Amino acid sequence: MPSQSSPPLVNDDIVLLGRLAEARTQLRAQIARRIVGQAQIVDDLVAALLAGGHAVLVGVPGLAKTLLVQTVSQALALSFSRVQFTPDLMPSDITGTELMEEEASTGRRTFRFVKGPIFGQVVLADEINRAPPKTQAALLQAMQERTVTVAGHTYSLPSPFFVLATQNPIEQEGTYPLPEAQLDRFMFELRLGYPSREEEEQIVHATTGDRAPEITPVLGAEELLALQQLVRRLPAPPSVVQYAVMVARSTRPDDPMAGPGVKKYVSWGAGPRASQYLVLGAKARAAMDGRAAPDFEDVRAVAPAVLRHRLVLNFQAEADNAEFHDIVRLPDAVK
Repeated sequence: MPSQSSPPLVNDDIVLLGRLAEARTQLRAQIARRIVGQAQIVDDLVAALLAGGHAVLVGVPGLAKTLLVQTVSQALALSFSRVQFTPDLMPSDITGTELMEEEASTGRRTFRFVKGPIFGQVVLADEINRAPPKTQAALLQAMQERTVTVAGHTYSLPSPFFVLATQNPIEQEGTYPLPEAQLDRFMFELRLGYPSREEEEQIVHATTGDRAPEITPVLGAEELLALQQLVRRLPAPPSVVQYAVMVARSTRPDDPMAGPGVKKYVSWGAGPRASQYLVLGAKARAAMDGRAAPDFEDVRAVAPAVLRHRLVLNFQAEADNAEFHDIVRLPDAVK
């Protein structure tokens, strides 16, 4: 396929780029009214939204994963749906179902489709690994194609549309690992750590009183869609695209670029979708800084979130408790 370069940015794009950088600062301020710390997670989550990607948040209970997603949806003035995943959850509980209705005057029976929670603009899939694979798979079409097919009819989902999932990494009993095909649909895997001592004290002070901070919307759906289109229009230098492909290929154990950690611990590396998300994430990160083009550092910054959940590790990695940074060594920049 021949390479295609993005057209140069026009004046309106430059103005919109300044608006995006301003919106990022405002979003941070609004989210910080409820969420203490986690500044990097917030930035990565906003970058995923600007790139039009989905994200899975991994962290132990009590780290405000659900509250973070709710706050982001309010700050963006988007409709919000929450699905609490449980072992008995059925696909129709997510997508919706057809109900038979009878007209009182004629006695005629017809089917009416009742939309499920997947028809929100921000869908929180809480503890997604608690549902069996059949139910998890109900999200696949929605995440990839932004549509849902029920009883032979295909329904379009609202735009913008994001699936933000949460996962508990320490509780494995009664859970079902997400299949690789579904994990690959998530642009980022974001790992939340424990707050610092000072941050935890702020959290306790803020959450044990009688005041609940209000969130003022920063962006609406139409403006967010315009910013998403702007992110895609940002030109990615050929060297940055080449570097993103190098990074993705370096995670494949049979590739000449793979390092010793990958050859030792990885069964299957990241596919081409990782290369695409590395470039899109780098573009979003550059746009959030008000820059008109991404660079190598943008790719390196988003690489762990893009690649971590796409690596299929072998038994040796589990036995050695190997982490991403122990396995993958990002290649040097393209010269």
